[in-house]
Amino acid sequence: MVRRPLAWVVAVILFAEALGIAALNWFMAVAVDRQHMSLAGLDADRMSMSARIGAVVFGLYFALCALVALLVAVRNRPPAGFGRVLLISVAVVHALLGAVTWGLIGWNAFLYMVVVLALVVLLLMTYDRTDDAGAGVTTGTDGPGGPGGPDGASGGDDGAVTGPGPEGDPAPALRKDDTPVAGPVTPPAPTTP
Repeated sequence: MVRRPLAWVVAVILFAEALGIAALNWFMAVAVDRQHMSLAGLDADRMSMSARIGAVVFGLYFALCALVALLVAVRNRPPAGFGRVLLISVAVVHALLGAVTWGLIGWNAFLYMVVVLALVVLLLMTYDRTDDAGAGVTTGTDGPGGPGGPDGASGGDDGAVTGPGPEGDPAPALRKDDTPVAGPVTPPAPTTP
């Protein structure tokens, strides 16, 4: 499918951005340090040190986001937990940078930021968990003579089986390894104080 190549592309782009951002900030630190620049009376040494710290922090941030995309590409699994939060945050960063680059640099940089934003969002959306949760699950309502078999159970593509429970209640869907398949999630009922 498109998921793995997309994750590889996002990983390569984010690694390149990590190197580019780190190199740009480090170059700014060297330029400020060598020319003894000052902005509104700020110390040149503090400015160069903060630019070096920014190079390390932002470089590591983009590299960590690229590592998450790389793990998604290698494992072919959706990002979860902290990795998903990192990819969402890098999408937000690209949206904000796109808005800033439109005014400061031009439409070429804006277009690049929008394309990267779209790739990250597409990566997050192609691994939607609701697709995997209900895939191949069928219910056992076919009856004894139907396709479900004599006991009313039927199987799906992933080996999910359902059937009547002990007192006529439907049993939860199970996979071949007897682990339950996630069903629909109902929101909690509203409560009043």
